Amino acid sequence: MALPSFLQHLRVLASGGSIRSVKVGRMRTCHLNPEALVATSGFLAEQRAVWEHRLDRLDTYLLTMGDE
Repeated sequence: MALPSFLQHLRVLASGGSIRSVKVGRMRTCHLNPEALVATSGFLAEQRAVWEHRLDRLDTYLLTMGDE
């Protein structure tokens, strides 16, 4: 990954509160924000449940198609 792209990703994460970035001289240090990751974890768990339900329904549908 090119440095400008990487720095853009860091800016997006920092603006969303997922990381905190501190620059001292030429060195930049990033720290994860655990509170933001908890919120992300909750969102991902909800999305996982939705998609598992959808895929289960698709599986059931495809199995009934094979019976015809």
